[in-house]
Amino acid sequence: MALVSILIPVYNEEEYLAAIVDRVLAAPLPDGLEREIILVDDGSKDGSAEAADEIGRLHPETVRVFHHPKNRGKGAAIRTALGHARGEFSLIQDADFEYDPKEYPHLLRPLLDGRADAVFGSRFMAANERRVLYYWHSLANHILTLLVNLTVDLNLTDMETCYKVFRTSLIQSIPLYSERFGIEPEITIKLAKRHARIYETPINYHGRTYDEGKKIGLKDAFEAIGVTIKYALSSDIYKDPGPETLHALADAREFNLWMADTIRPHVGQDVLEIGAGIGNLSRVLLPKRSSYLATDIDEEHLGRLRNRFSHRPKLSVARCDVTQPEHFRDIAGRMDTVICLNVLEHVEDDLAALRNIRSSLKPGGKAIILVPHDQRVYGTLDEALGHFRRYAHHELRERMEKTGFRVETILEFNRVSRWPWYVSGRILKRRALSPTQMRIFDKFVWLWRKIDGALPWPPTSIIAIGVKQG
Repeated sequence: MALVSILIPVYNEEEYLAAIVDRVLAAPLPDGLEREIILVDDGSKDGSAEAADEIGRLHPETVRVFHHPKNRGKGAAIRTALGHARGEFSLIQDADFEYDPKEYPHLLRPLLDGRADAVFGSRFMAANERRVLYYWHSLANHILTLLVNLTVDLNLTDMETCYKVFRTSLIQSIPLYSERFGIEPEITIKLAKRHARIYETPINYHGRTYDEGKKIGLKDAFEAIGVTIKYALSSDIYKDPGPETLHALADAREFNLWMADTIRPHVGQDVLEIGAGIGNLSRVLLPKRSSYLATDIDEEHLGRLRNRFSHRPKLSVARCDVTQPEHFRDIAGRMDTVICLNVLEHVEDDLAALRNIRSSLKPGGKAIILVPHDQRVYGTLDEALGHFRRYAHHELRERMEKTGFRVETILEFNRVSRWPWYVSGRILKRRALSPTQMRIFDKFVWLWRKIDGALPWPPTSIIAIGVKQG
């Protein structure tokens, strides 16, 4: 059974809290899903904190309760709840009756079907019913949604909706800072910049008046505008510097195509790709293959791979740790090509990894191994990416021959970036590549391709083509 974490920020909702939790507990869920409820009392001044604790005592198997000592805002409460979420999916539910938990199946279906990374419940798409309330409030919603759409090139109808559902691994990997209602544009902009698949589904909406407890106001609208501008200009979309650098590299389409074209002559029909990431190389190499198995160890990457290639029948996705022999048993002797780019340097026991790669190949099958070159270039960028080492030609050749490969050739790749990498990692001590720098680099790949082989210094990477012997 998969788990959905239902996150409920609470501020002065004593009157409604028990009833809304009852509705959440009774709400239908798609088959195969169970729920957990995470209540975060955000320094309420009424009896909400005590009511939340009582609910936790009544439902100890399902409900967990956390408290802020003082009021910080909806965004802060959501961040706290996300930090404790254990489900595969996380769904935000306000602690009032404006949003109906009966909508959960509609919100979750695109995620369960593998079509979406996030789903927004729209109050402005066609639905069965919607309470008619404030015009100016509605206009502000439309303006804020339009502003975010223009910022990150989306076509949302309701950015400010409470009902947002995500793959938990995705949203937990994004740094969030907004304390109040600015959390809505911040989440939306950062999802878009992470290339998440966002779906909308219509929902019924039963809005409250201010007399009935509605809290968002004009101040929050201006805050949302400021948050939108701030994060439109920001590239802070990963919590860790390693994935940030990988994202910058993944966004470099021309660079990835250059890499794919370099190894394409050596790629056969039945392919295993180890460390596929979010599938930028897989997308390019998949055409004309009989089968393509894209693997990774990162759950976030695996989720993206499954969603991204759900419509490609020849590509399958699996978790595969190159250090674990048991992950290779079901594919032993089945592959004619293993692609392993920028993985081996992350593995302490690289000989064991090469043996596992060899076990998946047919006799005469090829392993394509790309690794960073030259330990003299090793710096803070390598550390942030989790590199144990960089390789010399003879070191990579010796390791492959020791594990049963005949090294057909070692290609030299990407001389042009050697000195920028050295300056960033050894002199400036940076721990992440700038997305802006990477975009500029990518625009000139057409030139780098032409001059790379003539540059009079060693390459940034080397690629060994090894043939399985025996």
